[in-house]
Amino acid sequence: MADHPNQGFLARAHKFAFCLSIIYALVIILLAIPSIQRHVLYQHSLRFPWYARFDLPEKYGLAPGKTLNLKVTTSDNVTLGGWFILSEPYYQNLRKTSATPLPAQPSLDVIQDAIDVYPTILFLHGAAATRAVARRIQHYSSFSSRLQTNVFAIDYRGFGDSEGIPSGDGLAEDAYTAWMWLLEQGARASDILVVGHSLGTAVASRLAARLTLEGVKSRVYGHPHSTAAAELCTRPKARQKLVHHEFDTLSIIQEFNVPTLLAHAIDDEEIPHLHSQTLLDRLLDLYLPPVVPLPSSAGITAGARNELVRKIEVPSFGTVEEFDGRAGKVVYVESLWGTHREVGVQEGVQDVIASTFRLGGPK
Repeated sequence: MADHPNQGFLARAHKFAFCLSIIYALVIILLAIPSIQRHVLYQHSLRFPWYARFDLPEKYGLAPGKTLNLKVTTSDNVTLGGWFILSEPYYQNLRKTSATPLPAQPSLDVIQDAIDVYPTILFLHGAAATRAVARRIQHYSSFSSRLQTNVFAIDYRGFGDSEGIPSGDGLAEDAYTAWMWLLEQGARASDILVVGHSLGTAVASRLAARLTLEGVKSRVYGHPHSTAAAELCTRPKARQKLVHHEFDTLSIIQEFNVPTLLAHAIDDEEIPHLHSQTLLDRLLDLYLPPVVPLPSSAGITAGARNELVRKIEVPSFGTVEEFDGRAGKVVYVESLWGTHREVGVQEGVQDVIASTFRLGGPK
């Protein structure tokens, strides 16, 4: 009797499904290995641009004499590379009042004076690449001009020209070291805005929680995910068992007592904006009545939320939600545009940053 014509197709389909299951199992096993997981999460080996000349920031589009390439050392003796970029109005005044071309890089005295005059953004970047990659240069230029702030950008351990191997605790220490360096140059905590992008938001959250414990009031803006582990494992049980390098912003966001701004683009295909909504809800939990398991409890909670949160629809841009927290405003910007990498340079987002943190000029 002849074989049914579909039998050959079914056999191939079963074989294909079996191969896929084997590949999936191998991927899960490999991701359970800490060293491999580290490379997947941090992607620090992708040091774009390759063979970067960090001592020549002008090569990557920054103005001559505007950026200091420097090194800082952590408490565990890891040397990190960083750039300090002068605020655009400060730089232009420096350039126009100088009788000769500016030095290749500003001196530490100039840096300290700029810190005294203008607020400073501590920029904590996301996974992969270095402080010299084009998309990050775009952030520095935009922050220094539109927000009129200085910018201090570091490469975490294992990134760029920094020493060491990345880890959750290590990156948190790197951020704290950068914060302390700014204070040593004369910055006041109230004049520093900690900005985190993607993975950097988790690092910023760890920094904010630490500063809160030390009694320091900081300010945080981020384009976040609720937990870095969500990028590796979507199932909670798998995440608990396999993830060795987790940044869990969700579990600590209620710990830091700081004015906070979250921004996310709806067209972000890398990290869904649900992550930021989840973080906002966690912050709101501190101010909403306890959930009672009754049929009417959902309506009561929704009503309390509407009374607490002010929501503004901005035509052709998105929405802005804000409420008054115990340490100042909590703001969530949900932009229609910007994707994962460029939401921070959307002018509409930057306008909200400026109004929330009173940026846009000298102190």
